[in-house]
Amino acid sequence: MDVILVNEQDEPIGKMEKIEVHQKGLLHRAFSIFIFNEKGEMLLQKRAAGKYHSPGLWTNACCSHPQPGYEIIPAATFRLQEEMGFTTSLEKAFDFIYKVNFENGLTEYEFDHVLLGNYDGSIIPNEEEVEDYRYLTLTEIKNLLQSNPSDYTTWFKIAIPKLEDYLASQIANRMII
Repeated sequence: MDVILVNEQDEPIGKMEKIEVHQKGLLHRAFSIFIFNEKGEMLLQKRAAGKYHSPGLWTNACCSHPQPGYEIIPAATFRLQEEMGFTTSLEKAFDFIYKVNFENGLTEYEFDHVLLGNYDGSIIPNEEEVEDYRYLTLTEIKNLLQSNPSDYTTWFKIAIPKLEDYLASQIANRMII
């Protein structure tokens, strides 16, 4: 599968096979989906043991890369269905760039688009992608990130404070209006 190489402004500059991109540590486009239920709890997934990096770690509902020729939200909607067995309306919240080197020699260097959605229906995870799933409150997540940080993916640990800031700004904006 090819991914979209981008510059720091998220402008496409080429495409390359996903594993090669991670071997070379090149900046590429990605998305991370955060799903909340009606109680305000966040859906987490535990990555399957067979994943090429971060196997067995807890993270947000779904992460992936749009393929060349695909826009972020349609690609994310498709991938959410593939991994978690459901679709829901998604909206862009914010983006950020991060880079992390893994013990297996791969590097994740992503321009990550953070998408939000709400869902309360049944979940049918793809066993090749997802080992387990659960809903937790943000407070529970923050406590677990402090007590057991090695149980969570790097991008999730980076995204959670940014997500909290975004959600707080949305609440503040609604109070002003």
